[in-house]
Amino acid sequence: MTGKAESKTGNSKMLIPTLILGALAVVLLYIGYQKGQGQHLVGLKTGLNLMINIVPLLIFAFIVAGMLQVLMPRELLARLIGVESGLRGLIIGTVAGGLSPGGPYVNLPIAAGLMGAGAGIGTMVAFLTGWSLIAVGRIPMEIGILGWKFALIRLACTFFFPPIAGFIAQSLFSGVK
Repeated sequence: MTGKAESKTGNSKMLIPTLILGALAVVLLYIGYQKGQGQHLVGLKTGLNLMINIVPLLIFAFIVAGMLQVLMPRELLARLIGVESGLRGLIIGTVAGGLSPGGPYVNLPIAAGLMGAGAGIGTMVAFLTGWSLIAVGRIPMEIGILGWKFALIRLACTFFFPPIAGFIAQSLFSGVK
């Protein structure tokens, strides 16, 4: 999946969200300016600091996403996490998502890269749901604050939701890319 047709499609997918966020940014800047006291400048400075911290992470996440698309053998990907992978793919997606570190800046580009390389929509829904519900990296803090018993009960309960969400997505939206 390379070429001008795909990049045009990718750009058009991002146009509306970009316009909405741009309009929201302009409106909020205007509101901050109208309030006085330099709030618009404080907001711009805060946003710039966030950007400086997040951009390196974004760059690496997009590199990983792009490399997944070109390096993963399509046959292997289809067998493990493609549309035809069935329950095995949903479980792989769930576990991979649960083990995946980082926030949305890391995992959304990876999911997009895997989908571009042939991963099934159900598997990617299981991946993202596993990432948000299971979040193995959060477990030490959870045990420290809520106790190991609660953490185990939560994990036991939430582990079943990502494969179910993936199954529903695969059943209802298998033709959507």
